[in-house]
Amino acid sequence: MSTKDFVEKDYYKVLGVPKDATEAEIKKAYRKLAREFHPDANKGNAEAEERFKEISEANDILGDPKKRKEYDEARALFGNGGFRPGPGAGGGNFNFDLGDLFGGAQGGGQGQGAGGFGGGLGDVFGGLFNRGAAGGTGTRVQPRRGQDIESEVTLSFTEAVDGATVPLRMSSQAPCKACSGTGDKNGTPRVCPTCVGTGQVSRGSGGGFSLTDPCVDCKGRGLIAENPCEVCKGSGRAKSSRTMQVRIPAGVTDSQRIRLRGKGTPGERGGPAGDLYVVVHVDAHPVFGRKGDNLTVTVPVTFTEAALGGEVKVPTLGGPAVTLKLPAGTPNGRTMRARGKGAVRKDGTRGDLLVTVEVSVPTELDDKAREALESYREATAEQDPRAELFEAAKGA
Repeated sequence: MSTKDFVEKDYYKVLGVPKDATEAEIKKAYRKLAREFHPDANKGNAEAEERFKEISEANDILGDPKKRKEYDEARALFGNGGFRPGPGAGGGNFNFDLGDLFGGAQGGGQGQGAGGFGGGLGDVFGGLFNRGAAGGTGTRVQPRRGQDIESEVTLSFTEAVDGATVPLRMSSQAPCKACSGTGDKNGTPRVCPTCVGTGQVSRGSGGGFSLTDPCVDCKGRGLIAENPCEVCKGSGRAKSSRTMQVRIPAGVTDSQRIRLRGKGTPGERGGPAGDLYVVVHVDAHPVFGRKGDNLTVTVPVTFTEAALGGEVKVPTLGGPAVTLKLPAGTPNGRTMRARGKGAVRKDGTRGDLLVTVEVSVPTELDDKAREALESYREATAEQDPRAELFEAAKGA
């Protein structure tokens, strides 16, 4: 629907209210008519459906104080009878046609028509109907999604395994407080005539295809500030710092990148916020290691424990020690498993604790210990643990 059609309509008459009606009177009239002509109450009645659309359109303009003011100004400009097209019209009517009118509006204020009006009309209609000035049939100013931001956090080994809530101080772009995010110090930017409020322009690339690029005139905002805000220089965005409490889930690994939806830069014109990406760094632990969802630990045992077997206590991360049974003849480097003592998985269960046995060889012996080992060596003299190795080497 053209801007001409909008201005020619008498929305006060549509709602059946006087021009000096209060907001409460307009709301009351709209609700009464909406109930009467709602499609659900008039199924199959095309005339009632059109009437309902007209009522809704009138309420959209008159129910918004800013739009109502601009609508009243536009109708006062052209008279209650609507536009007076055609050159040479008498009786106090404006002496210019619609082509000149909207040509001037599209030109952003150049070539003003009679009465000193031109580019200003584009602002009036653009603000009233959220439409661009190009031909009076532009597109609504599009919402703009906020930018994604990235931050880093360093966790202890235990925090990474069990999860933690950490404070993150971030600096990002946010709506400028000085101009309420409009970019204009008066708070009244106009729709960009180049991209008609979309923030994008299309260009042909041959073969029937077209490419979309950000509009260079409004820098992708869809709006142009006639009086740029001194703080944000017309961008509508200003640097903002904030501290956010971020929950890092249990079981994260070193260098993992976590996405937190909607925690990035706020959007513009009702657009959604961007996302926050947190890169996690995990400090090493002096005792425990990590292998997927399993934790690892190396436990030293004596020669006699490995040879004769027995029970050994093993520490766990943040919990009581567990006791594992060590079979007789356990070799150095053997790995045993303590189930459910590892890292938290995505489903809430825990991995295992992998216990690697390290046979500890004494560096100093007293006389009694030395005598005992000498006796053991004599008793096992005929057992050569390297015999099979040499036989295999010969046969290879």
